[in-house]
Amino acid sequence: MSDIEVTTFPVAPLGCNCSILLCKSTKEAIVVDPGGEGPRIVAMLKEKECRVRWIVHTHAHFDHVLGTHDVAEHSKTENSDVKVCLHPGDFYLYDIVPVQGRMFGVSAPKMETPINHQLEDEQTLGFGKAKLKVLHTPGHTPGSCSFSVEDSGLLFSGDTLFLGSIGRTDLPGGDSALILKSIKDRLF
Repeated sequence: MSDIEVTTFPVAPLGCNCSILLCKSTKEAIVVDPGGEGPRIVAMLKEKECRVRWIVHTHAHFDHVLGTHDVAEHSKTENSDVKVCLHPGDFYLYDIVPVQGRMFGVSAPKMETPINHQLEDEQTLGFGKAKLKVLHTPGHTPGSCSFSVEDSGLLFSGDTLFLGSIGRTDLPGGDSALILKSIKDRLF
């Protein structure tokens, strides 16, 4: 864990937490949930002088994906093999980001950057000397995933689990019984 630096910060339009996980010794990184404010995220990546290997999404609600294109374009200049990742259960949500935005009165563009890596339950994504494990935790959306940094105790649960609360299930694809099962069986 001492070789991993985690920077988490809220981004517009709804305060989604974006996280940059950096292996300090190799400067390889993972960006989790690049919501809005793509230029701000890119500026932080430049400041840290890191090479992004993976851009991962806990799910494909618009507020968690709006900065994907900016981060991917920046990362392609640093690393031609950057992977943009999402669980296939949420591909349909990624395709309708503008519709999602309108539901909240937010202008959201069509997603320009294609998903080029499908997340799978129990998959491991390496970055530098560290590993991120994928946990499929459906319920908030069909493809919701959480990510744990192996041997660190760190968990990134997106909108599945909050401090003292759980993610909403009243949006398309949400399932109350399934999110509770995911939390009980996968996260607890």
